[in-house]
Amino acid sequence: MAGSGSPCHPGLVSRDELADFLRRRREALRPEQALADRPRNPRFRRTPGLRREEVAALAGMSTSYYERLEQARAPHPSPQVLASLGTALRLTESEREHLARLAGQTRPGPPRDHTAVPADVHRLLHQLGRVPAYLVDEQEDVVAWNDLAAALIVDFEQLPTDERNTVRVAVRLGGTLCSSPPGTEGEFARQSAADLRRASARHPGHPVLARLIGEFSGHSEDFAVAWRGHEVRSRPTVRKHLDHPTIGKIELDRRMLSVPDTALRLVLYTADPGSPSAAALERLDRVF
Repeated sequence: MAGSGSPCHPGLVSRDELADFLRRRREALRPEQALADRPRNPRFRRTPGLRREEVAALAGMSTSYYERLEQARAPHPSPQVLASLGTALRLTESEREHLARLAGQTRPGPPRDHTAVPADVHRLLHQLGRVPAYLVDEQEDVVAWNDLAAALIVDFEQLPTDERNTVRVAVRLGGTLCSSPPGTEGEFARQSAADLRRASARHPGHPVLARLIGEFSGHSEDFAVAWRGHEVRSRPTVRKHLDHPTIGKIELDRRMLSVPDTALRLVLYTADPGSPSAAALERLDRVF
């Protein structure tokens, strides 16, 4: 990860964050998408996306009220208003959830104990056979892993506890291990920004999250752009190219699964069955 950038008020959820999210989603929405069934004002458009009055009309509210929302001058909107805004702005489910948290409609909870790995999940992690896997918390800290993940990526046990973080590991390796296929560059950084954006909405003002966001924005322009753009969509599968010192070049899918009733996610690296990469993982498993 390389580049520079700065977060937009990292870790703080406020009227300003809500206003910024609404404005960016409005500007990202093309008029031909949202206004296909409505007459459009032909006058010259000075701003990208929809106008404020167009969003207000689509959401069934007054223009003045919507303007106050984007100017961070209105009270937090009700669930009914949020639902209308979600429809008007064509938000995804992840974006609707994020909007609700920014508006204070979902109660933020205290950060969970990142060491609290359920016993059955810990057993599963070590029963996955030839599948490298690890568990991450909301801050992208790696809290548990199996032997094959350590052999494939890095020996997490040898890292200081505060360095056992997926984005910090990516920065530390400097692209010497993992890369993205052509056309997907920056996917990992953007997914990390989306994950931390959702976490910061759940835990507004959390100092560790704020420090991570500032640090990662300084290392990656892709992360910084995704953070400023309020990207929150999930990319459960990301294709990765790895150049391993023992087994050479392989191609794997990085898959992420949520662990029910926890703030943890299970990350697995899988190869296409019968592929050279699958055979290489088998060799790595035998060596380590």
